[in-house]
Amino acid sequence: MREALAGLIEASGLRVACFSSAQEFLLRPMDEAPACLVLDVRLPGGGGFDLQRELAAAGREMPIIFITAHADMSMAVRAMKAGAFEFLPKPIRAEDLLTAVWQALEGDRRALVQRAELVRMRERRGRLTARECQVMESIGHGRLNKQIAAELGISENTVKAHRRHIMSKMGARSFAELVLMLERFP
Repeated sequence: MREALAGLIEASGLRVACFSSAQEFLLRPMDEAPACLVLDVRLPGGGGFDLQRELAAAGREMPIIFITAHADMSMAVRAMKAGAFEFLPKPIRAEDLLTAVWQALEGDRRALVQRAELVRMRERRGRLTARECQVMESIGHGRLNKQIAAELGISENTVKAHRRHIMSKMGARSFAELVLMLERFP
């Protein structure tokens, strides 16, 4: 079954790696490329739900498409509540599997972009001084320069200077862009 599914997915133009057990999969380093896991609920040496739990505990985020010949509604609900992307009963229709795989890969691609942007934002924030962090927090709360100056006991010109430094260090081309960054990555 594993080889047949791999052949089907490869025929659609995707790269596939097969694993005979959850342990074999866990030992392989993860690429920083969009990926998804097509996982049988019943696996040698442990169930698919166990692997799903291990991945979540290790912070290895990846969409999981569960397949099973022994599906019932409670099993599907359990998988989805634990974060599964899709749950497909066997026999699996090729179209359903390929649609799920392509959608999962697109979702993972977006998640990878978002995680990379979060890392960049954290790095940029790390360049800010303590005072710039205070000013930026106040900006994020929608306060005006005059209000920030009064709160921090500094002049309005000093607030403006901090704001220029913050925009430069954060890579914001405009004040509006800085505000959007603060909304997306509080």
